Amino acid sequence: MTLRLGAVLVSAALVALTACGTDDNSGLPGAVDFSLESLDCGPGGALLASGSSAQSNAMEVWVNTYQANCDGSQINYKATGSGAGVQEFLQGTTAFAGTDSPLTEGEVDASRAVCRDGGHAVHLPMVAGPIAVGYHLPGVDDLALDSATLARIFDSQIRRWNDPAIAALNPDADLPDIPITPVHRSDGSGTTDNFTSYLHAAAPDAWPHEPDKAWKGSGGQSADGSSGLVGMVQQNEGAIAYFELSYAHQNGIDTVRIDTGASEPVEATVENASNAIAEAPPAGTGDDLVLELDYGTRAEGVYPIVLVTYEIVCDRGNDPATLDLTRAFLRYAAGEEGQRALAEIDYAPISDDIIQQVRRRIDAMA
Repeated sequence: MTLRLGAVLVSAALVALTACGTDDNSGLPGAVDFSLESLDCGPGGALLASGSSAQSNAMEVWVNTYQANCDGSQINYKATGSGAGVQEFLQGTTAFAGTDSPLTEGEVDASRAVCRDGGHAVHLPMVAGPIAVGYHLPGVDDLALDSATLARIFDSQIRRWNDPAIAALNPDADLPDIPITPVHRSDGSGTTDNFTSYLHAAAPDAWPHEPDKAWKGSGGQSADGSSGLVGMVQQNEGAIAYFELSYAHQNGIDTVRIDTGASEPVEATVENASNAIAEAPPAGTGDDLVLELDYGTRAEGVYPIVLVTYEIVCDRGNDPATLDLTRAFLRYAAGEEGQRALAEIDYAPISDDIIQQVRRRIDAMA
């Protein structure tokens, strides 16, 4: 594919994280050391990629670390959102794309026009993390909800916090008699797509709407981006919303434990999200590694609302001018150092079995 790089080069210390109506991450928690004792660098040069903003903190660490240790490399990842990133990749303007939702069959077919030598786009799962359900309820710092109750809350069927369905799941909580304000994304979002995929799969009777990047539920309030949802929860007593775990941690927001039917409700943690990824078998064909999440799991310590971000590359037929640098950068990101960095910023590293397959796919890129 032909890369048009002229105006996109950035300094070696920065990665462009441009939010266009999508998840707008608010920076890395704490200080991050970008130095490594050793890193297998590829050739110098410039690389342009774009897509998922849910992975923007991970990309910031990966890009800055790679550039700090590999002289002459300039990597620009634009966090434009999954849909825009996929379209740029299919137009041949980027070396790879990040997406929180798997490509459609039509998009895979379209990729054959930009992947040379009969190649096509494949999914490499590189980043995962729990979608937390955050709430603002003074006096209640421990709250458990199951999928059906969550679905009815977000579809405006359960309207008050002392509703019998919530009380039955929280017998020891002093639930106030105040309105529930469910808040959803106003913009198209991979986070919404994944959250509603969970509701639809785990509680189809309570959530009849098909999963989508655009919100399909009834009522509630809306806000732009995960940062907008955080603001609504912080400012409104009785509010509840969904966003990546890092937003809850950075803003001191209480999160719901999910009653999956296991012996104990499951907390939104990196470890519990990693357990969900470990249980997810690849569902793609050939070299493709789309994962099939079990939203209805009852396994102990497995958090069911998980977002997986895929890097989209050509299995073969990548642009020879950028192939070696793309492969080197993705090798680092999928390697032990790159994956280890994720847990420090509220992401879940991909499970050992899956990430080893990802590494083999990266090595086989041509």
